[in-house]
Amino acid sequence: MTLSDHQKGLFITFIGVMLVVPDSLFVRLISAEPMVTAFWRSAASGSFILIGILIIKGFSGFRNIITMGWIGWLYAVLIGSTAPAFVLAISKTSVANVVFILASMPIFSALFSRLFLNERFQMRTLVTTLFVLLGLSFIAFGSTTLEIASWKGDIWALYVSIAYAAALTAVRKLKAFSMIPAIPIAYIGAAAVIYIFFDPLAGFAGNWHLYMGHGLFIALATCLLTIGPRFISSPEVALLILLESVFAPLLVWVVIGENPGQWALIGGTVVLCSLLISNLMAFRSVGP
Repeated sequence: MTLSDHQKGLFITFIGVMLVVPDSLFVRLISAEPMVTAFWRSAASGSFILIGILIIKGFSGFRNIITMGWIGWLYAVLIGSTAPAFVLAISKTSVANVVFILASMPIFSALFSRLFLNERFQMRTLVTTLFVLLGLSFIAFGSTTLEIASWKGDIWALYVSIAYAAALTAVRKLKAFSMIPAIPIAYIGAAAVIYIFFDPLAGFAGNWHLYMGHGLFIALATCLLTIGPRFISSPEVALLILLESVFAPLLVWVVIGENPGQWALIGGTVVLCSLLISNLMAFRSVGP
């Protein structure tokens, strides 16, 4: 059976989202200093993508790096910084807090699009933003009452959400370029900076299989989530990405018994329901 471009886009994006789901669990399972974990997450995933580009396109696959300009390099710096920030977030607060806060990313994307791309900020987005902020306030309150949660990790998660939203806004200014070649530069560059301050070989023997598996999952997910959304609408992408916010804390809860706490669940429900309703409204406005 031959799939249409739209069906391919849905399938590729769905698989990409599912590959992101174990990201938090890998960080929890690895017994190492958080920044060492961040080093291998960045180095392994960046290397896998680099090898893939060289196999498929050779060195010509990196031509865009020369011509992408400062916006492209801004994208690379932002994406590179999210890797260690995500690990720090997971290491300092609950997985549920992190993924629910990351679900707010579309709100920051809309704000940056208004500020830097002069796109209209719709009333639907404004109302959704208010409800998302309400949900985030519940999560923040829960961080003061739950032992496994902390506002320090919440701040790092919020940074990841803002930085990734800014990166997506930057890449929209470069629609004519494929930004996949910038990703290994971003990740390997982040690993190089971490290497200056930390010893990445500490505990490597006991964690190498988790490091490689973690990097492979992130590499595949990153590439699929770059390719798939080219064939489907933005609301469809947003709806699929919400699945990660639902399945990631459930996976960690089932595997290692990390209870997210009632306030994280309440706040997360407010955030996810707000975004779900908003995205469904956007999907209906797009039409078939």
